[in-house]
Amino acid sequence: VKNEPVQPKTSVSSANIKSVLSPLPGVILDVKVKEGDKVAKGTTVLVMEAMKMENNIATECEGVVSSVKVKNGQSVLQNEVLIEIQ
Repeated sequence: VKNEPVQPKTSVSSANIKSVLSPLPGVILDVKVKEGDKVAKGTTVLVMEAMKMENNIATECEGVVSSVKVKNGQSVLQNEVLIEIQ
């Protein structure tokens, strides 16, 4: 079985805030950014465990982290907002 990278979905709201969404249900293992951090496209913002595998979740946009909606050890559902980038 080949480990393919998981591509998170990004939603865009009218306030020019982009959300990094959970691609699968899982548990947050490590949040790698905090509010105010600048991120480039492709930056790993957190690591989550889903289906007994660790998945690096990366951004599909660049900007400044405006809010982190999750913490280590938290369970998340698919399409739940993890991080917002402005």
